[in-house]
Formats: sequence, C-alpha cells, structure tokens
Amino acid sequence: MRAFSCPICQRLVTFESDRCLHCGAAMAFDPATRGLVALDFGTVAVADAATQAVEGRERCANAVLVGCNWLAPPEATPEGESPALCASCALTRTRPADDDAEGLERLAGAERQKRRLHFELLELGLPIANGQREEGGLIFDLLSSANEPVTTGHADGVITMDLAEEDDAHREAMREQLNERYRTVLGHLRHEVGHYYWTVLVGAAGDEERLARARELFGDDREDYGEALDRHYAEGAPEGWQEQHVSAYATMHPAEDWAETFAHYLHLWDALQTAASYRVSVAGPAHVTDPSGTFAGRVADPVVGRFPEALEQWLPLSYALNALNRSLGNEDLYPFVLAPPIVEKLAFVDRAVAAAAGAPTADAAA
Repeated sequence: MRAFSCPICQRLVTFESDRCLHCGAAMAFDPATRGLVALDFGTVAVADAATQAVEGRERCANAVLVGCNWLAPPEATPEGESPALCASCALTRTRPADDDAEGLERLAGAERQKRRLHFELLELGLPIANGQREEGGLIFDLLSSANEPVTTGHADGVITMDLAEEDDAHREAMREQLNERYRTVLGHLRHEVGHYYWTVLVGAAGDEERLARARELFGDDREDYGEALDRHYAEGAPEGWQEQHVSAYATMHPAEDWAETFAHYLHLWDALQTAASYRVSVAGPAHVTDPSGTFAGRVADPVVGRFPEALEQWLPLSYALNALNRSLGNEDLYPFVLAPPIVEKLAFVDRAVAAAAGAPTADAAA
C-alpha cells in the first residue's frame, strides 16, 4: 500500500481517510487515479490554482453504511438522485440485510479489506471486469452465518465470504483448529481471488506453454478435487511439506497450491510497497558481517515482472520485522520460510501477472 497525503495541506493521511485531521478537508479515494482527492478545502485558504477540490462528484452510496471513502463513478449520479456505489462496493452482489446490525458491522470490516485488495489489483494491472457476470468479472457474496451456514470459497468468479471471519475470537479459534500460521480476512480474500486469477492468467490465457509449466510447478489442476479434499482432511499434509509448499493447505490440491502461492505473492508485494512508501531502510546490525549484501539499505518499490529483485529486498525486511515482533513478546510477524521450489512458484505467479499487465519480465527465460 502506498502512503497518502492530504491533497490540500500535504499532511499524512491513510488510505481509509475521509477527512484530514489537520486542515479538516473532506476527501475521497478516486480509483481512476488511485489517489485521494479533496472534496473541499477545509480550513486552509488555497491560492495555488493547481490545487483544486473535486466538484460534482459524490461519495459512494455506502459511505455511511460501511464507511466507504471511495468516489462514486463520474456522471453516475444524476442531480437530485442518491449516489451510486463505487467500483469496489459494486463488486458486492449480496450482503447482510439492513436490520442485521452485527452482520453490517462485520460487513464494514470486510469491505475495508476488500478495498485494499481492489487497490492492489489495480496497482498490479490485473483485470477485474467491473463485476459484471456476463463479462466474467469478479463478484463477492459477503454473508452472515449467524442464521445459516456459509462456506467461504470461489466458484466461477464468485467469491463467498463468511463474515464470521471478522470476529477475532472465531478467526483465532479456526486458525488454531486448522493449525494455520496466518489467518486474516484480507488473506482469505487474496486466496479466493487467486482461484479466479488462475482462470484469467493461466487456464484461459491461451498460452499452452504457460499452462504446462504451471502444471509442472503446482501439479495437475484436473485432479479430482473432492477426493483430494477428503484425503487432506483424513491424512493431513505430507511430511516435509515445507520444502515444496508455502502452507500445509497448499498441499491439498494443485488449485489450492496456486491460490495459496498467489495470495502469498500479494502479501509480499503489498508489504514491500508499504515499506518503500514509508522509506524504510534495512541496513543490518553494525557488528554483523554482510559480504553478500543481504542488507541492501532502503527498500524500493516492487516492480511487476522483477520478482528476484523483490525477493532480495523482502528477506532482510522480514528478518527485521520478525526481530521487532519478538522484541514486543510476539510471535514472528512473518512465520514462513521460502524454500527454492516455493520461490520458483512465486516467480511464476509474477511472470503471469506481468503478462496480463503487459509488463516486461526480468527472468522471461526462466
């Protein structure tokens, strides 16, 4: 995630900000420019003609319901009518009813994470298709399981999320029950869209060589899913799975290996972009010999198609993040070890993303 500043006074604000705490200017996120724009000047007198507030644009219709700070599409709100949904909220097909207070509270948290996901997909240049099913785009069903069971998953571009995952106690109980290292709502969303992007980037890309290479790395996606699921929950992950897979769940089926790896790629890319945006520098301890240049200094923005460079930055950054977390009495912030086969899979995901985004790759021959 990039760092953002108030478009009026240039003070630091967050991606979720709808008003500057310094000058009071109202603002909204514009997905067309991937930046925050001012809706008024707040308390600041602006003489610079280049600094203007956006006129004639409305906030998303979900501004009050879920705290959405995105702009509705331009010219989508005729004068005198209610504002339209923003590009992110428009992807949600089903949500809790208006009288479901708990469901709506959890919906607000899930939508906040979905906007972060949406932003990253835009930054990566990945197609989203505006959520129109006839166009094969993404759609989200964000459902409460308070009254009936909900299974989080993906089917033909439809992402279903059980909003119980927004409850910390429920999510932690599930994480311990399934012996997971990491479980967040954003992680769920990244994993499920990974299934969608298998179809977009590999399965329907028309590149037989890429599909063959994917099956070499992840396994044959045509393997019976039901049988694989039963086997996984009966036997668990095979011994030594850490040498080939980023998580135990990734061992269940090639489709899950791809989705877990894709989600991990998004984790790393977003964390590196955040570190670069805040100008984080990892020089390493002064007394430690570093002949290989592991601690290269300031983190640079990750670039699609250049995964080896991103990985060189990620490793020292993750060392420092884990050391900081341990200093606070917590477990490792990044509890993963990237064995060479996992790195190879991540690099494949990066090349597939680069191909969809039209970006060159640093290791196209790999």
